[in-house]
Amino acid sequence: MATKITGGEAVYQRLKAAGIDTVFGLLGGSMLELYDALYNYGDIKYVGGRDERAAGHMADAYARVTGKPGVVLGAQAGPGVVNLVTAVAEAQLAYSPLVVIAGAIQRSDLSKDTFQEVDQVALFAPICKRSILVTDPNRLVDMVDDAMRLAMSGRRGVVVLHIPRDLFAASVEAPGTKPILLAQGGAPTPGHIDTIVQKLKGAKRPLIIAGGGMKWAEGSKSLAALSEALDIPVVASTGHADVLPTSHPLNAGQGGPRGNSVASGLTKNADLLLVLGARLAFNSTFLSNEYINSKAEIIQVDIEASSIGRYFPVVLGIQADAKHAADAILKQIKAQEVRGSNWSDWTEQFKSNRKALKVERAEEAANPANPMHPRRALGEIREALPDNAIVTLDTGNACLQAADRLKHEMTPGLITPLDFGLVGFGYAAALGAKAAFPDRPVISIMGDGAFGFTMAEVTTAIRHDLPVISIVMDNEAWGAEKAYQQTFFGGRLLGAEIKSPRYDDFARLCGAKGYAVNAPGELGPILLEAIASGEAAVIHVKIDPTALNALRKDLFKQPSED
Repeated sequence: MATKITGGEAVYQRLKAAGIDTVFGLLGGSMLELYDALYNYGDIKYVGGRDERAAGHMADAYARVTGKPGVVLGAQAGPGVVNLVTAVAEAQLAYSPLVVIAGAIQRSDLSKDTFQEVDQVALFAPICKRSILVTDPNRLVDMVDDAMRLAMSGRRGVVVLHIPRDLFAASVEAPGTKPILLAQGGAPTPGHIDTIVQKLKGAKRPLIIAGGGMKWAEGSKSLAALSEALDIPVVASTGHADVLPTSHPLNAGQGGPRGNSVASGLTKNADLLLVLGARLAFNSTFLSNEYINSKAEIIQVDIEASSIGRYFPVVLGIQADAKHAADAILKQIKAQEVRGSNWSDWTEQFKSNRKALKVERAEEAANPANPMHPRRALGEIREALPDNAIVTLDTGNACLQAADRLKHEMTPGLITPLDFGLVGFGYAAALGAKAAFPDRPVISIMGDGAFGFTMAEVTTAIRHDLPVISIVMDNEAWGAEKAYQQTFFGGRLLGAEIKSPRYDDFARLCGAKGYAVNAPGELGPILLEAIASGEAAVIHVKIDPTALNALRKDLFKQPSED
């Protein structure tokens, strides 16, 4: 006779079978049987946030650094689940495999305008891969498994599984520990590889662009080997500057509007672009030939067929795993002894430009001005960061300048909001990354406005022993919008300037360490001290409020324009 357990226990067992060791959430009354299973079995760690949105960001970051599904529990039907909308949209536009176990009202109360009833399924449907309601207790286990598979298959994304309150209490058969098997992406065909090699042989200015698909495929070492064998520089797509170690001699850094001049110069002038696991989408290119040479031949490899050639025409498009593609190309070029004699001048010029950029960055980091320029602050952070650090960034003016000015020597080593451009993401994401890698230093860099979104989560760091370090860059403004008002609206400021509390004082009230930085030269040593302490910390850094940049100049007209 089959063993019967509660639906909550069954969900727990399938999470464990999927290799999940940590889940995130905020306690609610819609799935207490699952919480009871977490308590009784004890093999899956629970991190409880102060807000569902923050818990969702934690699970998202956990997924991005582990490569496994990130699981968040929307434990209260209605308002608790609705609070996850922002986190779901963020994860979906980052192609992060977030699985939301969402509590729902019991089946007998559906469509009766019951207390806290909203159409959760419809609410999430446009912003995730699948939003689905479980209606049969006998299908509960299979649908949990399906949610894991779907989140991880092809281009990853979010699945929201709505489980009515009574299904967690229902009696179901124990599912056992059978693993959840996932389909794996394949390699390009031999014919495709031959075409790529022939195109390389004819190129004079070849370039590799690599993005999130290479990171998800755990292909950074394969990417390095391919670039070294060909002696071709690599440009990272936006938000993926950690796809190669910063110190790698062929790493040009991040390209596009949020990148550096050397990387952008390469993409503007290359005659062959080998694009591996990158979409060439808006954040990396503004969909403009200002950043991608209109005359370049493009070979694009992506796990998602709909991305290939969508934004720029390609001469060859291949649906395949980015790592497998890099490995197959490497094998063929070694067999044919393809090397960079045709493009040696191109690569040497790149290396010279890269050296000049490093000198420029060093000069930025030596700027003696006080209030401190944000680029000086970022230079001090860069010098202090350990090689094994994970950095999380937020959206905003200061963080925009950080996108290509730090160092990342391990992959994964960088988590950013990516396409959703979300303010208030960075600190909660850091907590999720720290839960995944407790032995790696995790540093969050945010503006003063953004940190205010999730400052209560400092108590989560203390409660769950997640010693994250948050560096708050305080320019007393919503910097990106202030820059637009100054540049395009005659300096008429409304809502742009803010006054934040002393976040270092707040950190100490919560039981964390708090540090204040008021002058150049202080930040680097304080960051090293905070890392060495092994405790949660907030470093409040006063930066120059006039050091602002208007990124999206295409959105507005200058005041003198008609």
